[in-house]
Amino acid sequence: MSMNEEKTEFRPLIVAFCCNWCSYAGADLAGSSRLSYPADVKIIRVPCSGRVNPMFILRAFERGADGVIICGCHPGDCHYSTGNYYARRRMTLLFSMLDYMGVENGRTRVEWCSAAEGVKFSNTMNEFCEKVKSLGKSVRLGDIRCKD
Repeated sequence: MSMNEEKTEFRPLIVAFCCNWCSYAGADLAGSSRLSYPADVKIIRVPCSGRVNPMFILRAFERGADGVIICGCHPGDCHYSTGNYYARRRMTLLFSMLDYMGVENGRTRVEWCSAAEGVKFSNTMNEFCEKVKSLGKSVRLGDIRCKD
């Protein structure tokens, strides 16, 4: 290693799909309460966790995400009645497919977080980032056309 090359610590890129009504509000509460979670968590606000298409997760991994988390309302509290039940069922199938494709199980997660749970949101993001960091960089679904 030459003197110009510095060894930098791996910081995983995390994509978080957060439901507008609960999880996004929980993230907002975490921020306004000055609770910290890594800046490498990129939040995408969706109307409902049931709106998250499995292709969104595949595309996130293709574009360089090291981990993807879907956050929604607690079961029974969905503002669209059953959206989170559909999300849970859909993600269970997707995660088993990703496991079959060789993507480690710890790189994906579904979590329920209400608007009043800013502490839980912060703790969940910190814990998930540490888990993904321990797994290392994701290289399974990366777009090979974009490599140097």
